[in-house]
This record gives sequence, C-alpha cells and structure tokens, in this order.
Amino acid sequence: MKRLVDIAAAGAGLLLLAPLMTAVALLIKLDSPGPVFFKQQRIGKGFRPFWIYKFRTMSHQGAGALPLTIGADRRITRVGQFLRRSKIDELPQLFNILKGDMTIVGPRPEVPVYVEAFRREYEEILTVRPGLTDLASLKYRDEAALLGRSADPEQEYLTRVLPDKIRLGKEYIRQSSLAFDLQLIFKTLRKVMFPRSAT
Repeated sequence: MKRLVDIAAAGAGLLLLAPLMTAVALLIKLDSPGPVFFKQQRIGKGFRPFWIYKFRTMSHQGAGALPLTIGADRRITRVGQFLRRSKIDELPQLFNILKGDMTIVGPRPEVPVYVEAFRREYEEILTVRPGLTDLASLKYRDEAALLGRSADPEQEYLTRVLPDKIRLGKEYIRQSSLAFDLQLIFKTLRKVMFPRSAT
C-alpha cells in the first residue's frame, strides 16, 4: 500500500512541479558553471547503496568534497542558499522515490562512512526504505547552522546529532502508520511554508 502511495504521490508531484523544477534548473545554470543535479551515495534498505539526487547548491569544485555542510559554507552558491532554505533542492528525490530507492516518509538516508560507524544501530533502521522527510528532518532543519556553532562540527555530528537522528529513526519505525505518515507530511509542508513556526 505504501509503495503505491509513493508512486502516485511522486509521479503527481513531478508533473505538478515540472515548471518550477525547470525554472530552478535554469537558475542554477545561470548562477554558476556545472551540472544542474548533485548526486551522492547513500545507504538504503538492507544496506544497499544508491545515488541520491538533489539540485546542486554548491560550486561545482566544492560539491561533494565533504559529507557535512557547516554554517555559512562558502561553497554554497547564491541560488543554492535559497534552494536550501526553501528545501527545493530536495525535490529531485521524487525520482528516487519513483525508482524505489526511497519513500516519502522514512528515516533519512545517511552516507556510507557514518552508517559504518553505527552499523549495529542501522540494522533496525535499514529494515525500511529511507525517506524524503521524517522526525529528524523536522528537528534538524537548521543542522548546518547548528554544526557551524560547534568547535568540532564532525565530532558534534557523530556524538550528538547522528545518535539522536538514529533514535528518531527507530521511533518512526515503531510508530509507523498511514496516519503518522500523513501527520509528518503535514508538519513538513507547514515547516517549509512557515519556517519560523513551531514543529
């Protein structure tokens, strides 16, 4: 049932958002040299690696150099700043959902190096497809700014942020239902449209 909802929602989303995505692609090309899309390897259900797609928000030379984005990262382009704030950069993941790599609501996919660091914890999380949004997406919407305030961002991510994301991923799995998914989708849309509102 969930897979059918994913296919229908992702397909409809791509059709409805095609004009916006086309405009975003043109802005990216006009703003800085390089490809429109950025891809990065993530780990999916059953520890299967896949390529996640986003609109490119960094200079082509800097994109993908580090797994974390920290504070006011100088690699981020002018258009990229807007795309990140609005979360429009995530829209190409609708293709990942159609392909079956991802679902609309589920624990966010992580890069291989961090999954390996917490492999035992991910054994439960990766029994389901990773999602476009989840509890951690709502809580850590401003993750880059949070990490930017730390003296050691990667250590902060590994010791505090990622363990909490894993906890929230497990919480989602235990509460997973159509009603809970709809609740998280509503909260995500509200957060996108009204960033200053409470979660």
